[in-house]
Amino acid sequence: MVDKRTDLSRGANDDVIAPDVRRRGGKITRIINIYNQKDVQSGERKRPVRRLNWQRVIWQGGTALAGDFNTKRKRCDPRCRVQQDAAFWEGVIDENRRENGNDGRPTHHSTIGDQEGRLVIDLTLANLPIVQWTIMADHHTTGSDHEVIQWEVVVDRQEEVNHVRLVGWNLAAMTEKDAEAAEKLLMELAKERAQLDAEWTEDEVEQEAAWCQEPISSILDATAKKIRICARSKRWWNTDIKE
Repeated sequence: MVDKRTDLSRGANDDVIAPDVRRRGGKITRIINIYNQKDVQSGERKRPVRRLNWQRVIWQGGTALAGDFNTKRKRCDPRCRVQQDAAFWEGVIDENRRENGNDGRPTHHSTIGDQEGRLVIDLTLANLPIVQWTIMADHHTTGSDHEVIQWEVVVDRQEEVNHVRLVGWNLAAMTEKDAEAAEKLLMELAKERAQLDAEWTEDEVEQEAAWCQEPISSILDATAKKIRICARSKRWWNTDIKE
């Protein structure tokens, strides 16, 4: 089932499309399509995608971002000499621990005079293992100056980059003030949601349960310390051994 999340892209025109894809009985995977362009009609020439709360858009479950990011970054393009709009996207990538699936090949081609431009501006980012990323055809066959890209992620292994896996938050270490602030913020976010009743369908209940995970995750990210498991974690250490 595909559920287009218009509430996530509000304020970004159609530059961000964020559907949730769910297999029955399986986990939800969010696929976010991005077209990061300037809004020339407003006269401000700002980029609508910056109006979004990206911590809410990118949740702790499986999330993949792909599209025309219109950014020049040395980290993903070894030929880049002058960076453009790099700081914002690197902040989003690092803060949310996204893995970049690009292999360094140019995804955009342009010709200005006798000079041919070759840029890496179409990115594929995910917190899922990216097992395939390839350029499918020469750009001239589509009539577009962007390449056709095919990518694939493993939805059954929702792990973080470098094999660091989130397992939750340390709620015991939260102060009363943090807990009260978290509860107040959650109530504020939920007050406009419809109230669950006996007429709700199974799919509606599952969608509401999925929505609940997002604000709670965002609130806990801001107020509680995350618990992570990595290759160096002592997963065998527990209370019994400590005693």
